[in-house]
Amino acid sequence: MNKFYKLLFCGQFLSLTLAAQTKTFTITENIQLQPKANYQLASRFSPNKLKKMVYSTSVDPHWLKLSNRFWYTFETPKGKFWYLVDPATKSKKQIFDNARIASDITLIVRDPFDAEHLPLENLKFSLDEKSVTFEVKSTIDELKKDRKDKKAADSMQKKIYSFKYELASAKLTEIPNFSKPKPKPAWGSVAPDSSAIIFSRNYNLYWMDKENYKKAVKNEDDSTIVEHQLTKDGVKFYSYGSDGDGENNVENEKNNKKRRGAYVLWSPNSKYFVLDRTDSRKVKDLWVINSVTPGRPTLETYKYQMPGEAEAPQDEVLLFDFPAKTYKKLTIAAFKDQSVGVWSKPSLAKDRDNEFRPSVWLGNDSRFYFSRTSRDLKRIDIGTVDIATGKVTPLIEERFNTYVEVNRPGLVNDGKELIHWSERDGWAHFYLFDGNGKLKNQITKGAFHCESIVNVDEKNRVLYFTANGREAKEDPYYLHLYSINFDGSNMKLLNSGDFDHASSMNDNNTWFVDNYSRVNTAPKSTLYDKAGKKVMDLETTDLSLLVSAGYKFPEPFKVKADDGITDLYGVMYKPFDFDPNKKYPIIEYVYPGPQTEAVNKAFSKSMDRTERLAQFGYIVITVGNRGGNPSRSKWYHTYGYGNLRDYGLADKKTAIEQLASKYSYIDESKVGITGHSGGGFMSTAAMLVYPDFFKAAVSNAGNHDNSIYNRWWSEKHHGVKEVVSLKGDTSFKYSIDKNPDLAKNLKGHLLLMHGDVDNNVHPANSIRVANALMKAGKRFDFLIIPGQRHGFGDMTEYAFWKLADHFNKYLIGDFSEPGDVDVVEMDREIEQNGKQ
Repeated sequence: MNKFYKLLFCGQFLSLTLAAQTKTFTITENIQLQPKANYQLASRFSPNKLKKMVYSTSVDPHWLKLSNRFWYTFETPKGKFWYLVDPATKSKKQIFDNARIASDITLIVRDPFDAEHLPLENLKFSLDEKSVTFEVKSTIDELKKDRKDKKAADSMQKKIYSFKYELASAKLTEIPNFSKPKPKPAWGSVAPDSSAIIFSRNYNLYWMDKENYKKAVKNEDDSTIVEHQLTKDGVKFYSYGSDGDGENNVENEKNNKKRRGAYVLWSPNSKYFVLDRTDSRKVKDLWVINSVTPGRPTLETYKYQMPGEAEAPQDEVLLFDFPAKTYKKLTIAAFKDQSVGVWSKPSLAKDRDNEFRPSVWLGNDSRFYFSRTSRDLKRIDIGTVDIATGKVTPLIEERFNTYVEVNRPGLVNDGKELIHWSERDGWAHFYLFDGNGKLKNQITKGAFHCESIVNVDEKNRVLYFTANGREAKEDPYYLHLYSINFDGSNMKLLNSGDFDHASSMNDNNTWFVDNYSRVNTAPKSTLYDKAGKKVMDLETTDLSLLVSAGYKFPEPFKVKADDGITDLYGVMYKPFDFDPNKKYPIIEYVYPGPQTEAVNKAFSKSMDRTERLAQFGYIVITVGNRGGNPSRSKWYHTYGYGNLRDYGLADKKTAIEQLASKYSYIDESKVGITGHSGGGFMSTAAMLVYPDFFKAAVSNAGNHDNSIYNRWWSEKHHGVKEVVSLKGDTSFKYSIDKNPDLAKNLKGHLLLMHGDVDNNVHPANSIRVANALMKAGKRFDFLIIPGQRHGFGDMTEYAFWKLADHFNKYLIGDFSEPGDVDVVEMDREIEQNGKQ
């Protein structure tokens, strides 16, 4: 080939190559990039990282005994500080200068400390309140007192120093020869006068005196300990104490001869105690198998009554005369398969730091108060038991056509009057009764919800209580503190402000600390007097590090329920890099109630299911639903009675529709839903009831088949029918719709997750859904979380990433290979330096 043709050929080839390259470049330009979820932004707000950005969010007062003063700790990015507040003088000061005390401790311990890193533990005021003691852990290794072999893996411990700090002189001294006392055994129920300690062993009741208990605190295996047996007929599942709940069968057998707890309530004079003994022998067994225990997989057998089952636990109340070492079974039965509870005396705020806090019954030395509830939960009696005679006297009856709830009554003048909480008029209110159970007057009235008794001022006949829904133009869930006279007059709001409030009042009703915020404000803490007059501001939570990381507050909203009448309240969480011109998939985090709704009202640093999830590129919402919360009317609370599967779904759907109509950045064609426990049940139900609306769901530990969930929750909130035959026999009928019934409806992408040793919501709940879906020929994902209970424990973080992966695939369209997003690296908190 001559040069001309060679040049011509080369030129043509080059032209074709350039044309091809140009064409390829043009085609590449038109290809859309695969959508990507923002894993990096989500990883920035993991629970471990949030601990380093948000510190104290409230003031938790430790009220002192000899005065109205209190102390508290508060931590910020500048360190932890200890404060002493005197409300009478309106003074707040640091208990000690951090820099000076760090220097003093360093001189003694010879480990370095500074003002910002001061790890003081177990701070306590002296009895005269003129000094404090605290402990500091050093780097020095020492042999544990009860060990002789230094080579044993657990024989050594870090030496702990104890210090005394005098408030007036600011003098710090080391407490010599300090040995940190062992924590008191959990099994001991100590009498109010410390004379005796009650516990159980091998299902029977035992006692020991104070001196022998001291030996047990030092060394439980001390062979010189003397103990005495009170009962001899206790057997497993009809015991006088613990049955070893939560132990697998091997552990249970090993621990039977060890001391276990016996929950008893003492009389104030320590002469009597009462015990609730339950006979569960006829209740059917349930099992979980832990496949990841060392060695052989272990079986855990436990009693678990399911709705409608005839074999029910039988409650007994036993009254023990301790000096005589005798007891009697009280005649307390009124309803078949009833539940019985004895109330404990409310603890005093000033006693919170006591090392010894006895469990005392509500009442006095001659009587105690109890409640008994029918199995269908439509009848509750509040009554007393006379100690001398054992006579049971019903005082107050509550009857309702759905279910009844009561709270511990407030005693006035040793029980001459009672303040009773009731929903009998459709709202939760307080009522004043005389000591014989005769109604004197209703104390609170109106279309609002009273929550709980805070304090009772007997002398001035004033009730201090919390309530919500009374203040106009506020979210009706915001809780406030109020006072009111016993006769219903002079009701006062004590902590005003359009926030959710949590208060702590001292025992003599003179001052209270108010912690308050909304989801879109930094928490604040303020001190008030009993009239609601502001004394001083205490703290504002420092969110500077959180904001620097890109955090933005969520947005509260209000929509209508599916009936077009009822107001529903929710919160919207957006990506922190939110662009109003983009379209975002929406995910609804749900919990159906009826005992609570998964909707934050105050600022929270628990963000996994809300703010953190949004960062992948979602609008995330939480919103209430009719039947979801007891903090509104009884009608609202019991809306789902008899329809426990579906009652909240329409409201969840219409909330998204209303928001999508209002905000153009919400993509209504890409809707996800997720929840845990009842929320796991609800999210799957939503996929099956509205299969064309909800496109993806992650359902964790869901009670999908409420016919095999526990009797108390299912029968209470759905209803059980008590049937009395012509012969007078009583039985209970239960029927409920279940998620597996609708498996054929699945169209979207469903991920089920469940812990394999969940002894609350049994794994069978999710397995039955999986079985029904397989039989219906449906594709879905199912993840067993090995060795985990209902809450997923140390697998929570892994479960979060699996949840995110699922939604990112099917709502965002990010089908990145697993290797492209390393779950471990995304939340790296420990340096991989080869030393771990």
